[in-house]
Amino acid sequence: MEQAVPISYARTLAEARLYLALTVEAGREEPPVEGPEGWTLRSGGVEVLVPYASEAEARDEGEPFGVGLSELLDPGQWRLASAGYARRALADDLEYAEEPGDESLFLRVVSGWESARDALGEVLKFLPPGEREVPAEAFWTETGLAAREAEPESFLRDRLAEDIAFYQQNLDDFRSLNG
Repeated sequence: MEQAVPISYARTLAEARLYLALTVEAGREEPPVEGPEGWTLRSGGVEVLVPYASEAEARDEGEPFGVGLSELLDPGQWRLASAGYARRALADDLEYAEEPGDESLFLRVVSGWESARDALGEVLKFLPPGEREVPAEAFWTETGLAAREAEPESFLRDRLAEDIAFYQQNLDDFRSLNG
């Protein structure tokens, strides 16, 4: 008898899409399917359910990836995703400098810096109050553990705050120069 794969739950569509992008090899995400309680996203045989209520709560709270702690992605994965968003934002920013006025490119740059900043905000959520670094037990994936091992200092509260401020400054500078 074939055992059913458990459905994972994401807090938002953005978190679900990132999870699928990071965990499904060569899978193509299908359009979200609306159900009675939420959307189901599928890719490469993996399903993720996003309850309507948690998506609405995240929007109300201004939390693009969701309110509370992620149960899908660990701090190392969030850190790596943030770096990926920043690399893409920088590349788009440089392209925009060559072709100013392209509205869709402008929006990609803004979205990229916002996503880089917000993904680091997700790492901060794993930091207990008063602690200076994300605890080792917060990492549960091979990818996340490897990220922590490679750069343990990048999971310190002060470093996270500096990097968030850096991404915000890049976003502010881009907007002031091109807004």
